[in-house]
Formats: sequence, structure tokens, C-alpha cells
Amino acid sequence: MKKAAVPEGYLFSKSYTNYVFILLFLLYMFDYVDRMVVTSLFPFLKADWNLTDTQCGLLVSAVYWSIVALTFPVSILVDRWSRRKTIGLMAVVWSIATAACALTRKFPHLLTTRTFIGIGEAGYAPGGTAMIAGLYPQEKRSWMMGLWNASIPLGSAIGIALGGIIATNWGWRHAFGLVAIPGLIVAILFFFVKDYKTVGLTKTAGNGGKNQESEVVKMTIKDMFREFFDKPSLIFTYFGMAAVVFTTTSLLTWLPTYFHRVQGLPESQAGLKSSAVMVLALIGAPLGGYIADRWRKNKINARLLFPTISTFLSAILLFLALVVFPGKLQYVLLLALGVLITAFVSAASAVTQDVVHAGMRAMSYAVAVVVQNLLGASMGPIVIGAISDFSNIETALSVLPAALLIASLMFFSGSFFYEKDLGKVEKIKLESL
Repeated sequence: MKKAAVPEGYLFSKSYTNYVFILLFLLYMFDYVDRMVVTSLFPFLKADWNLTDTQCGLLVSAVYWSIVALTFPVSILVDRWSRRKTIGLMAVVWSIATAACALTRKFPHLLTTRTFIGIGEAGYAPGGTAMIAGLYPQEKRSWMMGLWNASIPLGSAIGIALGGIIATNWGWRHAFGLVAIPGLIVAILFFFVKDYKTVGLTKTAGNGGKNQESEVVKMTIKDMFREFFDKPSLIFTYFGMAAVVFTTTSLLTWLPTYFHRVQGLPESQAGLKSSAVMVLALIGAPLGGYIADRWRKNKINARLLFPTISTFLSAILLFLALVVFPGKLQYVLLLALGVLITAFVSAASAVTQDVVHAGMRAMSYAVAVVVQNLLGASMGPIVIGAISDFSNIETALSVLPAALLIASLMFFSGSFFYEKDLGKVEKIKLESL
């Protein structure tokens, strides 16, 4: 049987590369199904256990706090041990933890199991990002990151919609149990995929001039830290992503509640209406990556200029929807926001891989995960929940456009440093196992 040709810039044949990508996509999708299913269960949990909005927000934030705590050590395993094995193990853990949520009897028990979901998910985003960055050529990086990140709104929408439907018909415990099964199946399949060789942490010393020859030496701890802290474009990207994630996680968490309380929709309809907004990011994330990659051919820093523009426009749309047009036009604006608000993620994710050493790509995205989860994803649900407890859900959500404006400013600031930071990166060719 003739072996499939490996195109330039790829490690494996296109068909096999795309097979690995599909598994990565499915795992990220089920990651978010398991992570976000709880949001449509809030009314049922409040009725059973008399929870406050702040406690409900904690059930989402707990996942992100455990991700923050463990993403660095897990990402070291990804970069230094095996992307394939680490990703497979993580998916098994988060799937089992999700199923265990169905067995809880008190709020502290559910909070603990939600924490274990985060333990399982701790390094998946860095691991998946590093794997995709290695599997595809650099010129396709934003596009593939966009396609991969489209699994986030898809998984979130599925989780929110299924949670409300299953809970309404069979009870909230069944919602946790049923959504855990598919992720476990894909996790087992992933243990058998091919990977690329672990990249040594080396750098080129010397300039190869007349009196000095270039040589490859091991990176020092100082060199490793400089990969992150000596790249302004990377730092601004991290904080820009955090500000957007603060907004998107808040909307994922509280939009069903907003529709239920403000518009009087039943829980299942509120979940479906919210899901329709989120699922439109299926268009925005890949489209954003495609535009950024095309623009980058003429403008090298397009991967930061595009998020600047898309995030600024998202701030305007969200402000108009929540503050200016609360009537029939509101939902049209929210649907448009669903397309636009995630358009940043593909280009911004690519930046975290572009400007760092190839042997530290998972660690680079781990820093992004820590910053965006600590300041964004973990804070959004609880801050908005606390403001809602103090005032109401309408007032709470109205603060979110300001976070998007901050994000736009971060991306714009980083765009001035991208080209220089790109020139600092060690040139390393990856090899397949």
C-alpha cells in the first residue's frame, strides 16, 4: 500500500493531520459541554438547594480556579513528556468528574466535583494549541486555531441547551451523567494518535561571524523566562484575551438567567435562546482566523490588529443590545455579537505560538490560560453574580462592554511590538515520531 505524501510544512499526510484535528476539536467541544452544562441547571439547583446567584457563579468559577492552579505543571508534561498521553488522561479525568456531579447531594459536594472537572481540563487548551501549531504550517495557523476554537461556542451551546432540556424532562442529575459519556469515548481514541517529537530547550549562541561561530546550547532558566517577559506583544495579548474571556464567560453563564428573569422565558427556552447566540461563534472564530491570515500577507502584525477591530466593534454591539435597544432589536444585535465576539481568538491564539520557542508553546498558552482564567473566566461569573445579587441581572451585564474596550486597547498596544518579537524567535524544524 502506497504511503500518503507529506506536503511541505506538514508532519503527516493531510488526511491524517485532519483526523487528529477532528479528535482535538471534539475533545474541546465536549470539554465545554461538560464545563457549561451547569449554567442552564441554575434554576433547578436554586429550587432544590436554595442557592444564591453568587453560589451558582462559584460552580462555574471553581472550574477555572483549578485550571489556573494546575495549568503550568500539566503544560510542562505536555511540552516535555507527551501531548498525546497528557491530553488523553486529562479528558478521561474531566469526563469522570462530570459524571460524578450527578451523584452529589449537597452544594459543597457539587462544588468539589466541579473543581475536579477543572483539574482534568487544566492543560487541554495549551496542549491542543501546541499540537495544532506543530501539525500545520505557520501561514495556516490562525485559520486552524479559528476552526478549533469554534468548538468552544458549539460545546457551550450544546451544554446549555441539553442541560435545560434534560433537566426539564428527567432531572438535573441526568444532565451531568449523559453529557460525560461522549468525551470519555473520544479520550480513549486519542491515546492512539501520532505526535511530533518533543522539542529540546536549546538556543543558538554566537552570531556565526568572522571571529565567532554559532553553536547550539541549552537554554537557562533566565532564557526561558525571557521567552515570556521580554515579548511585549505576548504580554498585551495575554491581558487582551483575559478581558474578552471575562465578557464571554459572563454571557455564557448569565444570559440564560437574563432571558428567564427579564423576558419571563421558561428555563428550557432561555437556554435554547442563549445557545443560538453562542453557537454563531462557529462562524466568527474561523472567519476571524481566515481574515487575519489573509491580511497578514500584507500586514505582518495583522494577528493583533484584527482582534483590535473585532473586539472594539463587539463592545459597541453589546452596549447597544443591553443598554440602548432592550426590545425586539436586542436579540438581533446579540446574534451579531455571537458572530463577532469570538473572531479575535484565532489570531490571538496564534500570536501566543508565533513569538515563543517551539519547545515552550504549551507553556506559552498556559500563561494565557492562567491570565485569562484568573482575571477573566473565574472572575466574570462571580462578579456578575455578586452585582446581580446587589442590584439586578440587567445592571450586572451592562458593565461588560467596558471590558471589551479594555481588550481592544490591549491588542492595539501589542500590535506595535509583534514584528520585533517575531524576529527574536529561535528557528526550529519539528520532526515526527
